[in-house]
Amino acid sequence: MTVNKPVFSYIEFYEWTLQLVNNKQTSGDKQTESLVKFTELNASRMKRLNKTTKLIPELENLVTELKKKQVWYVITEAWCGDSAQNLPVIGEIASAGDKIDLRVILRDKNPELIEKYHTNGSKSIPKLVAFSEEGVELFTWGPRPEPAQELVMDWKENPNGRDFEDFERELHTWYAKDKTHTVQKEFLDILNSLKY
Repeated sequence: MTVNKPVFSYIEFYEWTLQLVNNKQTSGDKQTESLVKFTELNASRMKRLNKTTKLIPELENLVTELKKKQVWYVITEAWCGDSAQNLPVIGEIASAGDKIDLRVILRDKNPELIEKYHTNGSKSIPKLVAFSEEGVELFTWGPRPEPAQELVMDWKENPNGRDFEDFERELHTWYAKDKTHTVQKEFLDILNSLKY
């Protein structure tokens, strides 16, 4: 798979996001005030999740017992709220053992790649694409846990008077109440199902 630079580890991406915040910038092709504010909010979300995320024992055990290496690419941008809620968990999963090589890449720097991994026809992020060491695609995940995806689809089909700001509050309230349990369960199920 051809990837355009930069390529980050999770910690490098987090630290780069903090630098963007300090410089009042964001990632990606668009530099708007609202995206800069989202980036600032996301840095706070990641910081909180870096401190509070604890893997469920079944997932941690499964990751530490993986026999073969996997390379996980997460396509994202610093302004993405779903990324801030999920990437710290993905980073924690990858760091639980020594068989997952996590690489964070930017959507706008990799247009050909995101074109291959649309969600319902859109370039939604974060999008994780996992490969074997030999380059065989193992699975994809994203852009968010299934119940959160259902909230998004429901809002798009029937806003019911909710503007984007109202919906964002609803979505991030769901994340806060869920406390990363659903995303961890989804990765547990995916990794358990791999014939690899």
